[in-house]
Formats: sequence, structure tokens, C-alpha cells
Amino acid sequence: MAKRDYYEVLGVDRSVDEKALKSAYRKLAMQYHPDRNPDDAEAEARFKEVGEAYAVLSDPQKRAAYDQMGHAAFEGGMGGGQGPFGAGAQNADFADIFEQVFGDVFGGMGGRRAGGRRSSGPSRGSDLRYDLEISLQDAFGGKSTTLKVPTNLTCERCDGNGAEPGTSLETCPQCAGAGVITAGNGMFRIRQTCPRCGGQGKTVTTPCNECDGVGHVRKVRTLDVDIPAGVEDGMRIRLAGEGESGARGGPRGDLYIFVSLKHDELFERDGPNLYCRATVPMVTAALGGTICCPVIDGGKADLKIPSGSQTGKRMRLKGKGMPRLRGGPRGDMIVELYVETPRNLTDRQKELLEEFCELSGGNCNPESDGFIGKAKRFWDDLTSEDGRPSV
Repeated sequence: MAKRDYYEVLGVDRSVDEKALKSAYRKLAMQYHPDRNPDDAEAEARFKEVGEAYAVLSDPQKRAAYDQMGHAAFEGGMGGGQGPFGAGAQNADFADIFEQVFGDVFGGMGGRRAGGRRSSGPSRGSDLRYDLEISLQDAFGGKSTTLKVPTNLTCERCDGNGAEPGTSLETCPQCAGAGVITAGNGMFRIRQTCPRCGGQGKTVTTPCNECDGVGHVRKVRTLDVDIPAGVEDGMRIRLAGEGESGARGGPRGDLYIFVSLKHDELFERDGPNLYCRATVPMVTAALGGTICCPVIDGGKADLKIPSGSQTGKRMRLKGKGMPRLRGGPRGDMIVELYVETPRNLTDRQKELLEEFCELSGGNCNPESDGFIGKAKRFWDDLTSEDGRPSV
């Protein structure tokens, strides 16, 4: 069967630049990769075809030859001789090409480049995450707490190598110590992690009785941790070297503590500042007076209410907010007033309020009179537009 045009295979025009060419290859190679299409001969053939096309078009010299002579540039028969790149130019290692474009996407195809071998030495342990919820009061004053963290610890019996003491590791017979194996032949070859040794190049013949040959044991560690004053919701605290143990004596990973703050029924936090809503009796709001407000440190603060205060008025208590994590003055506490209308009135109280209402004028209710005036102008404007009588 005649080969398809390489530009057609990749779905690009002949003027495509390097970036667009690579993007087209990435999309098609991911689509037809054997790991995503197991036992699909058609997908495997397309993957080979895509890799072959990219191997040529991504090389400036090969692309120039292909643009001039087509597939004949890579085949014999040009006057009985070889094409300019030889008959074997098509037999590229597409695992290498795929790895250059994608990296180690499919778990080890191509391995780590060091003479085709994987490192079987120590490796760093995994990082751990711990979610810690604390109260706003704990965030204000700081908190010392004890965490119980499930983690993998290096097996003390075998010192992490997985072999029973007195025995040794042996070179993996499947990969001959390389840590990777190569599958396929000809132009289509894939290197993948050795399934027998897991890429380590060594195997355990006599597993450790304590860890069953894995080199680590699962235990719960107890850690004493100091949470600093001023910590904020969502903040991350890193404890270096408190994560999981590394393989084969490698360094430990880190532990990351993610702090979240519980909902507080009195205060809301915004950075170093705190917000609190305080209820003010109607008479106090009208005549002025003093109310007592709680403060985050457990104390109390007297707040002077000016006469004529309205719901929504905000008052600031300097230095009564949260401490700053990196030092500096404390934030402020902003108190929002909520004027409470009295309920369950007695007959006498109702009489007094009615009498007050009769004596009140615009000077007592300026905002209400202002609202009524705006509403009247609104209705008058509507009347003037449609000719209807005003309400």
C-alpha cells in the first residue's frame, strides 16, 4: 500500500511551523498511544504512522529532502542507490521521540536517560498532607498541639532494603539490572519499567520478616507542633523531613499542615481585622450611651454610641483585632451597629411611642422624610411621561 503524505498524516499544511507541528503530533500520539488503546491493531498502526511522519518533519534536513522528493528521499531505487538518508532512516525509535515531546507520561516509557538504565539508588520519600482545623481564638494566641500522622517508616530490621538480615539483593534477571525492558522490534520500540523489580534493577530473594520485602512499615507517628499566632485560614505550614521515609535509605519527604479556621459565632476575620455585629437598643441608639463588646482576647471593651446612630453604622476599635504573623501592630475590630426595634410593648409603652410620633417632625426622622420625598418625585416623573394622574 502506498504511504500517505506525512503532512496529511499529522493533519497540517506544508507551511506549518515547528510549534504547530509538535502540537499536532502530541495530540495524535496521545490519541493513538498503545497504553490508551490496548489490543487495538489499527490504533497501533496509526501511532507508528504518526511517529514516522513526525520523525521526518521535525528534522529540518529530512523535511527539506521530503519536501523536494517525497517518500523517495528515504527509499532505495534512486538510480539503484540509497536515498539521501539511507533505507534505514524510517526505523526511528519512536519511544525516544515520544519521550522527548511528552516526558515520562506513561509511567516510564523510555526510562530515565543514563545509558538506558534507571537509577537503583536511594530515592526521596513522599510528602504528606495533614488538614488541621482550629478555632479563631487558637489562631489569635497560637496553639501547641499533638498530631497523629499515619506514615511509612523505614523498616529497622532490614534497614529499608527489603531483604532479611544476612541475605543480599540480587540483580534482576528480567532486566539484567537496567530497571527497564524494551518491547517491540523494528521501528516501533517501547521501553517501560521492569515489572519484576519495579525499576530498581535489584530483587529480593529472601524478604524481610518485618516488612515482607517492601523496605518500610506502616505506623502512626506522634508529632508535637506549634501553630503560630496570627495564622490565617488556608495557610500551609511545612515541616521538613517529617514525611514518608525514602526508599533504600533516601531522605524523608516533608509534612505539610493545611490550616483551616472554624466558623466563629461572634467574629468574622478579614486579614488582621475582625468584624463584629453589636445589637443596640433603640433608646440607646437615639439618645446615645455605652454598650459592652466582647474582644477576641477574652476581654471586654466599652463602645460609646453617638446619639442618632443608625443600623449599619460602623465603629472601629483600634488594636483589638488579630496579631500579624510576621509581626507589627495588631489589626482593628470593626463593630457594625444593629438597632433593635422593641417588641412585646405594654399599653403604656405604646401610648408613649404614639405620643412621641405625634411630636416628631422632619428633624427627628430626616432619612425617612428624605425617602418619602424621593418616592414622590419618582411618581411625579412617571405621571409627566405617560400623562396619567399622580397617585
